[in-house]
This record gives sequence, structure tokens and C-alpha cells, in this order.
Amino acid sequence: MEVKARAPGKIILAGEHAVVHGSTAVAAAIDLYTYVTLHFPLQSAKNNDKLTLQLKDISLEFSWSLDRLKEAIPHNSTTLCPSKPTSCSDQTLKSIAVLVEEQNIPEAKIWLSSGISTFLWLYTSILGFNPATVVINSELPYGSGLGSSAALSVALTAALLASSSSDKARSGGWLSLDETNLELLNKWAFEGEKIIHGKPSGIDNTVSSYGNMIKFCSGEITRLQSNMPLRMLITNTRVGRNTKALVSGVSERKRRHPEAMNSLFNAVDSISKELATIIQSKDETSVTEKEESIKELMEMNQGLLQSMGVSHSSIETVIQTTAKHKLTSKLTGAGGGGCVLTLLPTGTVVDKVVEELEASGFQCFTASIGGNGAQICY
Repeated sequence: MEVKARAPGKIILAGEHAVVHGSTAVAAAIDLYTYVTLHFPLQSAKNNDKLTLQLKDISLEFSWSLDRLKEAIPHNSTTLCPSKPTSCSDQTLKSIAVLVEEQNIPEAKIWLSSGISTFLWLYTSILGFNPATVVINSELPYGSGLGSSAALSVALTAALLASSSSDKARSGGWLSLDETNLELLNKWAFEGEKIIHGKPSGIDNTVSSYGNMIKFCSGEITRLQSNMPLRMLITNTRVGRNTKALVSGVSERKRRHPEAMNSLFNAVDSISKELATIIQSKDETSVTEKEESIKELMEMNQGLLQSMGVSHSSIETVIQTTAKHKLTSKLTGAGGGGCVLTLLPTGTVVDKVVEELEASGFQCFTASIGGNGAQICY
């Protein structure tokens, strides 16, 4: 049997950093996906006693005997309950970390460890100790702020839950999930995100699970329905950044200048709320007018992020390059490098600006904003 699943990455349209201080943020799914395929061997197959993970994008493969997994992970296969998401205890996480260390991951790829730990926890929690080959590939660059870890957790969980279900009518195409299954999927994926990030906000896995857009404020997540098509050029600066250090830097700046920083956060809150209103609006305002408003809000948001100290020379290069082509850009996510969003108004041709950005060593993608969430295929 073979089961496939896919889950989208995400962008922050407005509100990054300020959201940590109580402001509203708006996040959206993008049509760049992580794909997970589960292959289950026949009873007579040679590899019927192993769990294998293949990371196609980086040409790595890891394998564990089922006996070794049973020895290290304290699941009772007879009491598995995929319908009740559970957290991974510190003790179990330590045991799983040993399983990962035994794979001798190349030093340059050691950042994969937490993702592999998440894989082992989710797989054994939902499917128990069953043999399979799990193949993962992704259109999302790793560690660039586009939600690659959440897309992995969501796509993997979707494939695992679909495999554990008794209802597997062959579809031949991508199927979206109903509300009940999406809620369960999102809860499991959040448990996976906790292994990778410690204390995630829940924004990334919620956007990846449900798709479209969400508004997030003080722990409250509200799903939005977009009523207009949006396209973005996403530029990966390829500059790594330390998210914790950037978040800490904003907090330090707030400590030194509380009144000024609170004014910035309030301004960002207004921008996010106005953006959410425009995106959901069903009034007669033309798409061109709405795009012009979003362009201005992005420009203002970027200026506020610069004032918070989270921009970077690579981000400014992207902003200046796109501005020459009369396009507006802002950083997305933590800043300090990572990715930059450029709004592409209807009819925009991007060839020349992409050529210029790639000549500077950047990586470019075009993406539709606010599309499908997790989907499965039998």
C-alpha cells in the first residue's frame, strides 16, 4: 500500500516580532509544499522488519530495526490511540535522541536531528512499530522562515492518520480533509512542532493544516477567508539568522525605549487588522485598489520592522532591487536574513527582477497566497 500527503509552507504577511508583544499578526499558506509518501512492504518482503526514512532533497537515508525502536520507545502497540494526540515526555525524547545519534548524521546536517526525532515520535505514536519506507521531499528551503518544519509535521501526520484509517477509497487525486480530521491533524502536528521548537506559537502548523490565512493575537488564532487572489515573489536571501537572538534584541530595545516601542507595536497591530479586513472584504473595491492598499501596508510594516532593528543588508538589497521595478517588499518572519516578500500586482511580469535578484546570489520563488492546507492521496 502507498499513501501520500502534502502540506504547504507559510509566510507572515504582517505582524512579526510585534506579535510577541501582544499585537496582531497575519499568516498565510503558500503553494509550495512538503510531500510525504509512505510505502508499506508485503509480509514476505525482505525489509519487513525496518522503518526507513528517505530525505530525497538532501540524498540521505536512515533506517532502524523495529526491535531497536521497541527497545527505545515505550509505546504499547495494543493501546495506540491515534485519535488522542499525546506529548513526547522528556525521558522518551532522550531515548529517541539516542536513536537519532546512532544514525551518524553528517556534521553539516546535524540540524536535521530534531526533525528526525519528530518523525520517530509521530510515526510510532500513530502507527506503532510497523515496517515502512517513508519518503520526504520538499519545495520549501529549510530554515528560511517559510514553515518547513511545520509542513513536515503536518504532511507526515496527515499520511500517518490516513494510513491508520479504515476508510481508504482510492482517489487518484489530492483530497482535502474534513474539519474533524483537520483538528486532529493540527493537534498532532503541534506536538511534532514542540519537539523541534520547544515552545512554538502554533501559527505555522495551523496555517499548514488548514490553509488559507489566519489572524493571530495573544494566543488566539482566527481563521480568515481570503476573497482576493494574491501573488508574491519570495526571495530567500540564503542568510541564516538566529531567531531567538532577534526576538531578544527587540525585547531589549523595548526595555530601553518602552514608550517608543509600544507605539511601533500598536502601529503594527493596526496594519495587521487593516490587512485582514482588506483580504476578507467582499465590497465593490477593485482588486487594483486593494493591491495598492496592501502595498502601502507592507511598506509601512517594513519601516516599523527596520525601526525594531531586525532588518539586514541582504533584505535591504532585495527591497532596493524590487523598488527599481516599482515593486514593494518586506521581510517575512524573524528577519536578519531569511526571506523577503514582494507583492506582485495582477499582470506583473517578474522575469527581469528575478534575473537581477538571482545575479546577487538570492533564490527566488513565485507563490500564490492563501491556498489549500493539508491534502492526502491514495
